[in-house]
Amino acid sequence: MYFTDRGIEELENRRGEEEVTFAWLADKLRAFVDANPDFETAVERLATYLARDDDDFEE
Repeated sequence: MYFTDRGIEELENRRGEEEVTFAWLADKLRAFVDANPDFETAVERLATYLARDDDDFEE
């Protein structure tokens, strides 16, 4: 199990039944980067991954 799995599991357990828009998610990601600028690259990569089809994602 990766360390990140804990956070993903918590997200699923706490909010797994909710429906959100990508606009809401984008706002949350911007707020997170504003508060945690060291994670800008990781958030950018995640946002790019979510925005593109899996076939278009460059690793």
